[in-house]
Amino acid sequence: MGKLKAILSATIPIWFVSAPSSAMPFSAQTIISTDWNVKNAQLVCDEFGRCWQTRSAPYAYPSARSGDAVNVDPALGRQYAALYAPVYGERFPIPAVRLSDINPAYLRTAVFYPTHEQPGTIIIDPQNHFLYLIQGGGRALRYGVGVGRQGFGWSGVATIHDKQEWPDWYPPKEMIERQPELRRQMSELQSGLGMPGGSRNPLGSRAMYLWQGNKDTLYRIHGTVEPWTIGRSVSSGCIRMINQDVIDLYQRTPVGARVVVLSSR
Repeated sequence: MGKLKAILSATIPIWFVSAPSSAMPFSAQTIISTDWNVKNAQLVCDEFGRCWQTRSAPYAYPSARSGDAVNVDPALGRQYAALYAPVYGERFPIPAVRLSDINPAYLRTAVFYPTHEQPGTIIIDPQNHFLYLIQGGGRALRYGVGVGRQGFGWSGVATIHDKQEWPDWYPPKEMIERQPELRRQMSELQSGLGMPGGSRNPLGSRAMYLWQGNKDTLYRIHGTVEPWTIGRSVSSGCIRMINQDVIDLYQRTPVGARVVVLSSR
C-alpha cells in the first residue's frame, strides 16, 4: 500500500498512505501500525489514503459497528462542523447536526468510484448505506443514507420525476394500517390524508420522487428528522438523508436524472 507516514497531534494520531490501494471501491483496509508509539493500533483506510484509528467496539456513534472508525482528524472535524451547520433562509429551521450521533463514515465526502454510469446518475447501495452522485472521471460524491428495513427494500432503475421543498407527506394506507397511531398526526390536505411539510415532517427538507416510466414507485429520496438513523436499515423503504445532505443533492440533481438502486443481497 505504500509507506505509512504518521502525524501525531496532542490528541489523535492521523495516518496518510502515500499510494492509494487499487482494491474495490471503499473496501476498508485494516493496517497494524508497528511504530510511532501506537503499536497494534488498528486503522481503517479508504482509497484516498485517508485513515482513522479504530476501536474494537462501538464507542461514540450509535450506528457504529465493531471496528468502525470513531476518531476523526480535528481539521476534518471542523470542516464537517461547517458543512453540517444550521441552514438559514429556509421556510423552517434546520439545526446543526450533532456529529457525535453519526458514524463519520456516513458523512458527505468525495470518493473514487469507477462506473459506466453517466455523470449525474445517482447510485444507491442499500447494503452499505451509501448514495453516490456520479461526477465522471471515476469520481463521485458519497452520502450516507438510511434505507428500508428487511422486507421493505426496493431495487431497480428509476428516474427523478418530481422534486419538492418541504414536501407534504402522504403515507400509504398500508402504512397507516400497520401503524394506526399515525392517524393522530394526519390532517386532510389537498391530495388526501397527510402531514404538511415542516420541521416535524418525516420527509424533512427535500424530497425527490422515483418513477419507472409512467408509474410512481412510491419510493423517495428525502431528508429526515432523525439524523442518527443514517447508516441504518430502519425506514419503510425510502432513502433518507441528513437534511443538509439532501439539500446539497437536490441542488445538484435535475428532474429526469437516472437513479440506480442496487440489490441489498
